[in-house]
Amino acid sequence: MRRTLLFCLFALTGLSLCAQQLQTYRRNSLATMLVFHPEDEFGREIYKAFDSLPIPDKYDDHSIPGYRFIDNSTVNGVQKKESGYYKATYGHALSDKELKANAQYTENLLNRSKMAKQMVAKWFGFEGTSVEDATFNTELIQTRGQYNATDVDVNLALQTTRGLATLSDAGEELIDQTFVLVNDVTYVTSEQRAQTAKITMGVLGGLLDAFTGGRGGRDLAEAGAAIADSFTGFKVKTHSYLYQLVWNDSIAAIFYQQHYTAVPNPEKVQAFLDDTTTYRLKYVAHKYEYDEKAVLKGEYTRTELVRTICARSMDKNIVELAKQYEDFKVKTPVYQVLYDDKGRIQGYAAKIGMKEGITDTSKFQVVQRVIDPETNKTTYKYIATVKPVKGAVWDNRYNAVLEQADGSMLPYTTFKKVGGGEIMPGMLLIEGKYSQVVE
Repeated sequence: MRRTLLFCLFALTGLSLCAQQLQTYRRNSLATMLVFHPEDEFGREIYKAFDSLPIPDKYDDHSIPGYRFIDNSTVNGVQKKESGYYKATYGHALSDKELKANAQYTENLLNRSKMAKQMVAKWFGFEGTSVEDATFNTELIQTRGQYNATDVDVNLALQTTRGLATLSDAGEELIDQTFVLVNDVTYVTSEQRAQTAKITMGVLGGLLDAFTGGRGGRDLAEAGAAIADSFTGFKVKTHSYLYQLVWNDSIAAIFYQQHYTAVPNPEKVQAFLDDTTTYRLKYVAHKYEYDEKAVLKGEYTRTELVRTICARSMDKNIVELAKQYEDFKVKTPVYQVLYDDKGRIQGYAAKIGMKEGITDTSKFQVVQRVIDPETNKTTYKYIATVKPVKGAVWDNRYNAVLEQADGSMLPYTTFKKVGGGEIMPGMLLIEGKYSQVVE
């Protein structure tokens, strides 16, 4: 008999998760920023393109108003002789020293601007019109973590060991998994590539003439210049710097005991506002993306061209950062079990695809989230291993449908099991190995 897809999953501990709740799994939280280059010809277009792009839907949006852009023209202290960031241009790749300087400056800038405190304030619903009436709440933690109000009642939790364990779990799974991605995007135009080609052809032509005594080299240079002038397109160099909100037991203790208050308490609120050392962001990883051969199909306006290229470039970096830094890994629920007309399992569907870097050779663990009823700690139990079905990878990249790309009309990516036990909707897919998975 064909199994219904709308059923609940029951873990050994009694935890239940319904298929209707597939969109309420615990995601990492993310805010994105852009280094804006007003000095660049395409700087304003890149600015507008970035400002119009949403947070990737596999992350919870933790954007903070006023923390979206870093104006490169106001940056001082990265380079010794010049203002601004060390900048990736056509023909110049950043050195390790330059990357380190950019990353460290940005970490210092974010911490001087108290962005970490703003992120904590957002987690705990900090609001009010003055110090006298400002309060905190745990509504966002309840929503994102699927806790009930009692589970994250801070005043109650501070009185019991089990309550503290729940708060600790919320901190480890939610607050500690809060990130800022700073994207430094610079452009490469056909004119820059053409100029390089002209110079190269000119040098080669001059050498040829020196050896032959003829003008064949000059002819070659002129032909090369014509070819170079015919290059079209706009490409970007994207350096993405990843930062993580620092949240541990000692920081949590300061916040809960000295700052958090669900009722008006001017002393605690003022202490939170005055604190300049407890809350901070740390630099954890970097990724660089530039695809010289990337080609867009279809008709694009200049604005849409820039937006599409920037979106895809940043998405590629997010994929690679998730592979590089385990805490940043994406967890995606199994959306549906697929059956044939005879009720036999044909595969498993998930709402991820090329945007998340999936190829025919990708491999995922299928895990089940399990909560210990005594400690409220979460672990992930290994269930199975899956890989995409060849030719069934969803092309969900930005504007893929507009380009009529192969796979863009698919509603999901289809996976096949290559090992393990029974897979059900709501279980989570994690690419590669994940250290928190219990076999």
